[in-house]
Amino acid sequence: MNKNVFVKIREYAGILVFAACLMAQSAVKAQEIDMLIKGGHVIDPKNKIDGKMDVAIKDGKIFRVAADIPASSAKKTVNATGLYVSPGFIDMHVHVFAGAEEPGFTGFGITNGFGSVAPDDFTFRSGVTTVVDAGSAGWRDFHQFKKQTIDNSQTRVLAFISMAGHGMLGTVHAQDTTDMNPVTTAFIMKEYPDIIVGIKAHHYQGHDFGPVDRAIATGRLTNKPIMVDFGSSTPKLSIEELFMKHFRPGDIFTHTFSGNAASAVTPNGREPIVDGNNKVKPFIFEAQKQGRIFDTGHGGGAFVWSTAINALKQGFYPNTISTDLYRNSRNAGMKDMANVMSKFLNMGMSIQDVVLRSTWNPANVIQHTELGHLSVGAEADVAVFNVREGKFGFMDARGSVFNGTKKIEAELTLRAGRVAWDLNGLSGPQWDAVNR
Repeated sequence: MNKNVFVKIREYAGILVFAACLMAQSAVKAQEIDMLIKGGHVIDPKNKIDGKMDVAIKDGKIFRVAADIPASSAKKTVNATGLYVSPGFIDMHVHVFAGAEEPGFTGFGITNGFGSVAPDDFTFRSGVTTVVDAGSAGWRDFHQFKKQTIDNSQTRVLAFISMAGHGMLGTVHAQDTTDMNPVTTAFIMKEYPDIIVGIKAHHYQGHDFGPVDRAIATGRLTNKPIMVDFGSSTPKLSIEELFMKHFRPGDIFTHTFSGNAASAVTPNGREPIVDGNNKVKPFIFEAQKQGRIFDTGHGGGAFVWSTAINALKQGFYPNTISTDLYRNSRNAGMKDMANVMSKFLNMGMSIQDVVLRSTWNPANVIQHTELGHLSVGAEADVAVFNVREGKFGFMDARGSVFNGTKKIEAELTLRAGRVAWDLNGLSGPQWDAVNR
């Protein structure tokens, strides 16, 4: 072969190789997105997004939210057409200090016991990416709770610390006011400022506000809110006095829809937010206006249809939707976060209001505003869900049934950009495309 021809062929081959490398580099650069959730209806209350958008994720973070992001720019594309896309749900009332100890006391059995549940078993399948444990551990055992549960969960686990030193070990411990030390509790809280979001006062049967006021004293030392499970005293204490004379703005009343008109006229038990005629008491609206927070906390015994339906009809909405997930609620009327959210949807709340109270509102209440939204740079906790149409029955905590036509169902849940739940294989490749 002519030497000049050979040189030209070699030069041409070099150019082809160089061009191929450039094309390969361009292709890699074009696929800078790890996952693209395409064509879904995005609801992001913080950023006032409510419409068809694409959500791009890179390195576990939200990379971009916009219309018509090219699929060619992503390594993986998820078709979310006909589905809703939102920030991962935040369930701010659960019990997940699940251990293997039988406490030997009557009552809760939630502190390192069988009354609590393992978070990852119940969160992602309902679109939840963050839970807030509601006082399962106190200052005596919070270190153990962190080591045993928080550090070993894919779900983000935050917590209210119990005002009782032994947490929710048993009913007897909730009565021991000598073990409710604001200084000691605040000390532990300051060891875990990013995990402990507030203080829980609960299940006290004395006819006084002692545990509430001790929790508030702890809150003042730490600049954190308190959450109160109120209504165990006999005779019952006034919730108006609780809200107007003890609570600060940002303090939380959980189990908002427990009790009903009948319990409004009985001397014992939990005072409901409605009167004997199912009318929302006027001070409830005023308390909410002044910044008191009303949390759902459905649980195994704290959600009654007559109270919830009548309250919503009168324009009273909870600030936050939560489950009170634990042993006695998961297989009863509560079931899971998606089911509780569905109840509010069927009672007339819009899907936008339901998502707001399950994402951005709780993020603000627990002072973790890095959560609950799809802002660029935020950790990619994402819920992709369907709102099924049909005939569905929903139970309250007393077994009464309310029939509805809409049901929220989590299709895909991402935690920090990784698939944690995929109901129908939206994120996986088709087997026949890779096994031909």
